[in-house]
Amino acid sequence: MLSIPASRPNAYTGSPLDRAGEKRDDAEFIVAALTHPDTLFVPVWRARSLMRGVADGHPEAVLLTGAAAESVRMADGPWAFLGLWEGRPAFAVDCSHADDPLPLLPEGMGTFTDLRQVAGLLPAGEASVLAHARGLMHWRTKHRFCGICGSRCEPRSAGHVMVCQGCGAQHFPRTDPAVIMLVVRGDSCLLGHSHRFPNVTMYSTLAGFVEPGESLEEAVRREVKEEAGVDVGHVLYHSSQPWPFPSSIMLGFHAEGLTEEIRIDPEELKDARWFTRDQIRNHQALGFSLPRADSIARRLIEDWLSA
Repeated sequence: MLSIPASRPNAYTGSPLDRAGEKRDDAEFIVAALTHPDTLFVPVWRARSLMRGVADGHPEAVLLTGAAAESVRMADGPWAFLGLWEGRPAFAVDCSHADDPLPLLPEGMGTFTDLRQVAGLLPAGEASVLAHARGLMHWRTKHRFCGICGSRCEPRSAGHVMVCQGCGAQHFPRTDPAVIMLVVRGDSCLLGHSHRFPNVTMYSTLAGFVEPGESLEEAVRREVKEEAGVDVGHVLYHSSQPWPFPSSIMLGFHAEGLTEEIRIDPEELKDARWFTRDQIRNHQALGFSLPRADSIARRLIEDWLSA
């Protein structure tokens, strides 16, 4: 089985930020940056990001500065230092407590939109920063209390650590690793249709979370066997993609299918099939669809097609 290199970067990668971790505990720097007129703020409202141009099909991120940023920041929602963007401090700020945050902003600032709907149309750097802010704010809003003793937690390190006020435990942002794999056998690849897919005609690569004490290759083989009953041999890494929906990183692979018979787990999949390259290329005429353009699943399929 030949290794198939990634043809181009995945969505949500290629961040322009210098994360500047050494600045997080520099209280003087953080205080000054929070009030500096050139500082950038990335607002998040109920997991949505502020953008303009969405209706026209040309979305762009809206970053707040000055008075507009102050109106949102003073609402006292969670915030965190993201890093430096071309030397300018950038912070994420969550304004989910507001029923409608737009009146807090100057008119014409855009709308709050689900990032996944438009990520493929955004400049790569903007998509990455919005995803970074979304994932970090999700963690902040979901970890207000200690998982050990239940006491309230307070943010430290510019929003990157939550410290329990009861037992003193420190809690850090978590990212859950998930493997996603295109299983290939001869001139065919294995795709499945999940009960969870909102698109009733979509077939996609198999995927699943890595379990404790398991290597990535072992996770690939286990997930494919559990979901589709197919044995897997060689497993070759392709690329990765941050997926902060809410807190995963997708680790993409091409995998060698050793067996052909499919035995699906009905709890996981509604259907699974082997598709030839010609069938994939003509999927619309054949009545099925492929994963969204911004997904690593689509990239795994496209790079296999062109290999």
